[in-house]
Amino acid sequence: MKKEMILRLEDVGFSYGDGRQALSHVNLEIFSGERIAVLGPNGAGKSTLFLLMNGVFSPLSGSIYFRDRKITKKSLNELRKGVGIIFQDADSQMIAPSVHSEISFGPMNLALPVAEVEKRVDHAIAFMQLKGFEDRPPHALSGGEKKRVSIADIIAMEPEVFLFDEPAASLDASGTEALEQMLAKLSSQGKTLLISTHDVDFAWRWAQRVIVLHSGTVAGDGTLSSVFSQKALLKEANIQCPMLLLLTEMLERKHLLRENGRVPKIPEELEALLVDYGAGNVCKEC
Repeated sequence: MKKEMILRLEDVGFSYGDGRQALSHVNLEIFSGERIAVLGPNGAGKSTLFLLMNGVFSPLSGSIYFRDRKITKKSLNELRKGVGIIFQDADSQMIAPSVHSEISFGPMNLALPVAEVEKRVDHAIAFMQLKGFEDRPPHALSGGEKKRVSIADIIAMEPEVFLFDEPAASLDASGTEALEQMLAKLSSQGKTLLISTHDVDFAWRWAQRVIVLHSGTVAGDGTLSSVFSQKALLKEANIQCPMLLLLTEMLERKHLLRENGRVPKIPEELEALLVDYGAGNVCKEC
């Protein structure tokens, strides 16, 4: 079934006050339910792109469309309701004295009935496993707990698109695992997810599509296999190849993998393709 386009950037450009060109001639189409990893070196424009998609910044050139409606000053709130952003620094997102008031702040600003606000807050707290944290001050929480509250903030707004700016930057291994479980839940609900990250191994196992930014332009956009097969692009954008892909390519050269037309995304899938020496399935050319 053909997916519905939810967000479109048409020849978008943006410069900061010092004249530095952050983005130039950006053309992107984002479809409902996609899982997209946004890759690129520091300064490539990833954070700026997200701030434009969320309506924090307005493009200096080009246009942004949300559900085929061109965003103007009058329709800016529609974009901000539909696209939520979770910042890398959770502290920069928090303003309230308690977790409950922090999560309720956004829905209250939508002028929703009190009962609806409480319903959304309760859902967000349960979704992010924050039961018992309601009265605690956000700034007294650990880094991982703050991240959960910052995500709950956006869940309570019920956007269609979630933008995560380096979400795992301050998380330990258990926090990263919990983050991926949460992303899987959001994806299962049909939410559109874009994540800017330097972690190519995460991008390889999680994303359906990769967008590469370099020097403020879209240098690559496509499936993981198509983008990561462009060695010149990866070198220019200073992006490493995922370790599992490198290992797969090495084993293929050694004729130690069975061909099934699929590239493994997780170690278990690679293991299933390994040739069984005991069964005599090693390639005769080896």
